[in-house]
Amino acid sequence: MTMRTLPGLAGATAIAALLLVTTGCADQSIGQRGYVIDEKALAQIKVGSSAEQVLLVMGTPSTTSTVGGQTYYYISQKVSRPILALNDRITDQRVIAFYLDDKNRVTRVADYGLKDGVVFDFISRTTPTGGQEASFLGGIFRRLGASAV
Repeated sequence: MTMRTLPGLAGATAIAALLLVTTGCADQSIGQRGYVIDEKALAQIKVGSSAEQVLLVMGTPSTTSTVGGQTYYYISQKVSRPILALNDRITDQRVIAFYLDDKNRVTRVADYGLKDGVVFDFISRTTPTGGQEASFLGGIFRRLGASAV
């Protein structure tokens, strides 16, 4: 190899590195983690539906709670990777909640997500107010904020 080809090789290497970095800078959508929400299935569950119907239509919940009554939570996350060599990051998260009464009937359905950085129910168009429910949801979404940084 002569000294004349070395600058050409260095230039080609620099261009290849620049292309690798610039193509990796745009968020690469990786997909979805957790529960994949089926809007048609979700529409089948109405207030008054039984817990068994929720389980048959929606499947096994991501987690449950017995604080203030039984609740089934289905957690879904959209994930991207800012640069190919870096860790995945959560870009969006939804939590579908089915609240059950003492007769195992659905009393309320909620679709939680973040709106302007605050946990928001897109069905009732409200934010949860204090208490254990708000703390539980805040914990789930706090992880989203920490991983999105």
